[in-house]
Amino acid sequence: MKARRNKKQVPSFRKLLKTSKVKLENKLKNKQFKQQSTLKKYRKEQRKLRQAVKDAVSKKPVPLEDPRGNRPGAGKRVEREEEEEEALPLDMLDEDDLQLMKDLGQRASFLTRDLSSSEPVHAKKRKHESIIDKYEKIPRTMQMAPEKELIHLLPIKDKSGIIPQTREKPVIDCNRDEEDQEEEFDQVEDIIEAPIRELTIEEHLIERKKKLQEKKMHIAALASAILSDPESNIKKLKELRSMLMEQDPDVAVTVRKLVIVSLMELFKDITPSYKIRPLTEAEKSTKTRKETQKLREFEEGLVSQYKFYLENLEQMVKDWKQRKMKKSNVVSLKAYKGLAEVAVKSLCELLVALPHFNFHNNIIVLIVPLMNDLSKSISEMCCEAVKKLFKQDRLGQASLGVIKVISGFVKGRNYEVRPEMLKTFLCLRIKEIEVKKDTEDINKPKKFMTFKEKRKTLSRMQRKWKKAEEKLERELREAEASESTEKKLKLHTETLNIVFVTYFRILKKAQRSPLLPAVLEGLAKFAHLINVEFFDDLLIVLHTLIESDDLSYQESLHCVQTAFHILSGQGDVLNIDPMKFYTHLYKTLFKLHAGATNEGVEILLQCLDVMLTKRRKQVSQQRALAFIKRLSTLALHALPNSSIGILATNRVLMHTFPKTDLLLDNESQGSGVFLPELDEPEYCNAQNTALWELHALRRHYHPVVRRYAAHLIAGAPSEGSEALKPELSRRTAAELFETYSMAAMTFNPPVASSNSKRKDKVLEGDSFLSEDLNQLIKRHCNEVATHLPLDFAKYFETSLQ
Repeated sequence: MKARRNKKQVPSFRKLLKTSKVKLENKLKNKQFKQQSTLKKYRKEQRKLRQAVKDAVSKKPVPLEDPRGNRPGAGKRVEREEEEEEALPLDMLDEDDLQLMKDLGQRASFLTRDLSSSEPVHAKKRKHESIIDKYEKIPRTMQMAPEKELIHLLPIKDKSGIIPQTREKPVIDCNRDEEDQEEEFDQVEDIIEAPIRELTIEEHLIERKKKLQEKKMHIAALASAILSDPESNIKKLKELRSMLMEQDPDVAVTVRKLVIVSLMELFKDITPSYKIRPLTEAEKSTKTRKETQKLREFEEGLVSQYKFYLENLEQMVKDWKQRKMKKSNVVSLKAYKGLAEVAVKSLCELLVALPHFNFHNNIIVLIVPLMNDLSKSISEMCCEAVKKLFKQDRLGQASLGVIKVISGFVKGRNYEVRPEMLKTFLCLRIKEIEVKKDTEDINKPKKFMTFKEKRKTLSRMQRKWKKAEEKLERELREAEASESTEKKLKLHTETLNIVFVTYFRILKKAQRSPLLPAVLEGLAKFAHLINVEFFDDLLIVLHTLIESDDLSYQESLHCVQTAFHILSGQGDVLNIDPMKFYTHLYKTLFKLHAGATNEGVEILLQCLDVMLTKRRKQVSQQRALAFIKRLSTLALHALPNSSIGILATNRVLMHTFPKTDLLLDNESQGSGVFLPELDEPEYCNAQNTALWELHALRRHYHPVVRRYAAHLIAGAPSEGSEALKPELSRRTAAELFETYSMAAMTFNPPVASSNSKRKDKVLEGDSFLSEDLNQLIKRHCNEVATHLPLDFAKYFETSLQ
């Protein structure tokens, strides 16, 4: 029977196939409707019962009367009761008792009240009786406590039917609440009466130090756990990253900075040396080993946490830029800049350390606008990071991404950016590679012989050896894991195209921009890689810039340097006379001196090397004599390192053009008079003068300048007593300029201190120096020391003594 019932309840699969979808939906709706109606009926009964109880408690008593007086036989019952009342011996009662009975007759008691009045008129008899029965079973107790309200839960369906489920709603005790409120008020009053003692500054610092130490220990513990086993403890990165939202105002800024740096170092250590790609749906559905699954979970967690970390750093920089106060007011406005600097420093470190990992392009997009930031420290930090990336990028993939963003940023700002942004281009590693568009010049990868070629040309044994050799070459190529030359050339070619497009745009549209020196310097460095087709137009633009007289001395030197770099490389085949550039440089020499223009001497030395030494066949003797004479004059009023570089250049020119030694002779070698004020090197008659400046430089206070001057007076010999030491002769002029630089305002090499014994001996022997004269000399040295650095004053004091 049971099995048959189950068969009726659960239709077979074949029957379900025959049943239409609409019919099944209707059956389901009917079933749900029945359940809802049953539940509604139950709720209705409960509502009626509660209403009846409320009416029994709150309703006023009605007079004694029989609501069923209309029934048959009711009249006889009334008459009988009246006869019984008349038969009572009322004369035996006292007046007081009689009055009490009358009063009770007028007031109906609780037991004589009709309960049926609380029922609705349309209620059925069966339901009415069940409600009365339930009510009669309720104990007659005074409801001192409030009624407990029921919460109806989902019903349970059983074989017998639906079983409703209810739960009592917790009742809030009003009296208890009042007591709690009174206690709270008492506590508040106690707090107001006895306020917390404020900590002193010393106690506050001790408390802060204690908190900070606890946070440091927690950060160190998390970092150590992650480093010890990254795959198992990758979830602790989230815990560590959550400390970036530290809310304690005493240590919030310091803890956030520590967490930023700690996370940066952790990502640098645990990040793999490859880019993690997202898994496909097919890879996710396939079953894998436990080790593979563990590795996938680690990579997924690492990428997600790295992404959230970068978003946090970006948000810190945005908060500093917008100067917006948070609702919590944990971090002050002054602390925003410190947090932003640490965040930018971390981004720069990740830019350089992880160029192969995910989200590197996102970091580039964040860093490049900060290179043009108003804050000098942040701008320099970002520029240095980009330079470092360019220097260590061998393939050129990361460099290409940065160059694209910088070029777009410069164009979007209408070329109003810091020159340091374009100076980073000078660190690109492209000068050693020959970029050519011809596919024949590019080294193509080696192709292996096909089976048909081997069968035609090789024997069976040779084919066997050839197969083993090709297999070995493939394995070696995979083991080296080196990028092909073709790919590298493509990346470098694309990078240079973007660089030159940026340079040419600035030359065309923003010639008076402060970016021009950086553009000219970049063109001078990469001029040998420019296409020959652009040489004519570029030289015309450079000459126009020089003649405009709007350029500074340094910018004009860069123009000359760029022009001669072009002509000394692929421009040798061009029939261009660069005499106007020689004339301009000869005229510009006297703009350099020991003041602010001393920095241009380095560019001058590079220009002279390209113009005179490397183009010796195109330079006449008159031009070489004029440059040597004017350079010697320039060495008189330049700083020592500039004088050394200029004299080194003269030494090279005297070796390159041997006939220039006539300048060391006092007798004139030609007709005419030397015209030092003439700006044309070919017609100033430099052969009719002598290098008298070398005799003045021979008494220079710098020992290296004196050594070089004596060397040139002797004819710049390579051997003998007047020959230079290898440390001076083997270095170029630019290297000597850097080596003996006086940027720190100190003598290089330092001045040796005089011996105290020798000083005493000299003072004893020179009796003509009185004590008053010594005091005068010392006072003079003190006055000089107030205007000159310590080393200069020390030098004057030692020389006077």
